Amino acid sequence: MRRRDLFGLAGGAAMAPLLGPVWAARADTPQPQRLVVVMLRGAVDGLNVVVPYGDAAYYDARPTIAIQKPGADNGALQLDGRFALHPALTSLMPLWNDKKLAFIHAAGSPDPTRSHFDAQQFIENGTPGRATTPDGWMNRVLAELPGPRTPTDALSVGPTLPYILKGSAAVANLPLGPKAAQPMAIDKPEVASAFDKLYAGNDRQSEAYRQGREARTQLVADMSAEQQVADNGAPPADTFPAVADRLARLMVQDGHIRIAFASLGGWDTHVAQGNHAGQLANRLKPLGDGLAALAQGLGAVWNDTVVVVISEFGRTFHENGNRGTDHGHGNAMWVLGGPVKGGKIYGDWPGLAAAQLYQGRDLAVTTDYRHPLTMILERHLRLPDAAMAKIFPGMPAPHGNFSQMLTA
Repeated sequence: MRRRDLFGLAGGAAMAPLLGPVWAARADTPQPQRLVVVMLRGAVDGLNVVVPYGDAAYYDARPTIAIQKPGADNGALQLDGRFALHPALTSLMPLWNDKKLAFIHAAGSPDPTRSHFDAQQFIENGTPGRATTPDGWMNRVLAELPGPRTPTDALSVGPTLPYILKGSAAVANLPLGPKAAQPMAIDKPEVASAFDKLYAGNDRQSEAYRQGREARTQLVADMSAEQQVADNGAPPADTFPAVADRLARLMVQDGHIRIAFASLGGWDTHVAQGNHAGQLANRLKPLGDGLAALAQGLGAVWNDTVVVVISEFGRTFHENGNRGTDHGHGNAMWVLGGPVKGGKIYGDWPGLAAAQLYQGRDLAVTTDYRHPLTMILERHLRLPDAAMAKIFPGMPAPHGNFSQMLTA
């Protein structure tokens, strides 16, 4: 076994499998401001998520996959006079009505690529068009957070460390599925003792190792309690509602978690996308249910949490010959949480007339995805302006009405 394999050391970050609640926050400890990012890998069709039903061109371009107007059979859920929500996301309507859910339409990366790999990398490294950036913008956020570091300041949900969290700061990892609770080699005393001696120095790798060991030791102690929560001691199902519920319990019980990331696949709907029902709807429902479960499960912590849902790019305005959609450009970002001033569609809507489409085929990007994120980092996580140049280097000056999207 290579010593790097114990905690999945990658890019200087130590990942400790997070299997249960960590430290219960003391009642007299102020709750930190939290940020959760959910990435929909594969490019979700934002035009069928936040439906521009007020634009007749939408129905002309999508004869079989369009979502019908609010009030029609299987119609979209009314948001305002121009936009409506996919009916599979009905579980999110209470958050919209409570003004804790907002959308930013025509948002995305300014880079024109339609490659999933490149576009995801640009969303995650925070430098669109520049693939050489060695770390992810959420890891750079972690480095800028004030206060002493703890092993669970940042949490990645999934089997491997995503690009967005790669970097010099240590990140804890929450595996998924039935293998999440299996013991690791490092749990054996003889192995732990040998590696403790190997990493006893003051170098960067040794520090990363010790952070991972600290998190692992504390987490294993609570493993049995976590398993008892699930029915018959079985691990939670590998679905987003189960993951969201587990994440909520961890965030409530561990007051150190400041930022968290999860991703979901299956959004590349080239064929048989469906309308109110079908492939897209079948993915949207558990996503919406999971986000609603996260809000419910966080309890009072919800008041200090902002959740952002993003995808690498949108999909073509016109449906294709396979009753699906192809790789596009502009999309819809989702922003929800206790501090959110929701019940509103933010951003500059460009319209869907032929002359308004990007390259004649896609919803245009009028909001650089980094601009609302910058506002969230500054107003919610309380990061100074100077930190933005490190987190999003080379970013054009922010614009838009996003300062109104969060409470002060």
